[in-house]
Amino acid sequence: MSLGIDLSPDLKQCNFDCLYCELDYAKTMSKQIQVISVDDIITQLKIALKNHKNIDVITFTANGEPSLYPYLSELIDEIDKIKGDSKTLILSNGANIYKKEIQKTLSKIDIVKLSLDCVSQRCFKKLDRMDSSVDCSKIVSGMVEFRTLHTKQLIIEILFVKTLNDNEIEIAKLNEALHRIKPNRIDIGTIDRPPAYKVKPVSCETLVNIADIFEGLPVTIAHKNKVINQQSFNKEEIITLLSRRPLTFDDVENTFDKESLILLNKLVKLEIISIVNNNGVKFYKI
Repeated sequence: MSLGIDLSPDLKQCNFDCLYCELDYAKTMSKQIQVISVDDIITQLKIALKNHKNIDVITFTANGEPSLYPYLSELIDEIDKIKGDSKTLILSNGANIYKKEIQKTLSKIDIVKLSLDCVSQRCFKKLDRMDSSVDCSKIVSGMVEFRTLHTKQLIIEILFVKTLNDNEIEIAKLNEALHRIKPNRIDIGTIDRPPAYKVKPVSCETLVNIADIFEGLPVTIAHKNKVINQQSFNKEEIITLLSRRPLTFDDVENTFDKESLILLNKLVKLEIISIVNNNGVKFYKI
């Protein structure tokens, strides 16, 4: 079970105004103007932990960007004192990851999930509509640097929007950046809720094709409405497929027919293929 902590419960406070955001339009900002106290958060968290004994993950989120919360480092320290076996997770747009103080703060969190929808300045400005204080050119370098500091879980999330970041050039730039960042996992998806602006999702087929381009990277596809297209694979085809990129259990379930699944499990028993658990998501890999 996951327990969310909203660091901006009453007001959207964000340095992005993403076209696909499910929240209504709000002017971007570089710092919070409405701040809740650490004491108030800890008081409510203690009550929640007392009432719910099976909390696996405590998630820092916000109506906006949680890393804008000015007392985040102090809050993490206080939560670490009472969280027990629960892990901490932050869902961040990654805009401030190049800042040393943010890197230091986020490195204390068990699971860090950062967004990276674009690499080129033009795409980034059009899709994520960042505050003027955000420097796109520093974000990828900041993620690469953070990866060397953060010894725990790093997840990169990419949301693809039709005609904006689904072209060959942008995908190639993302692929290059991801190989530099070396995250533990990459989650790719598309719009699945009513967005703030009139933008459209890409198809499931497009997501699968993009995942294939991200060769050798641990990619998982977020399917809200799963499209099952089961096929037959022989031994060589399975090995070739997994050599290109690891596949999640969901990927295999949606694309392997019954006989192929039996063969896959035989290859696992023969230790030709291994199963790895990456932050709760199981992958088949060579």
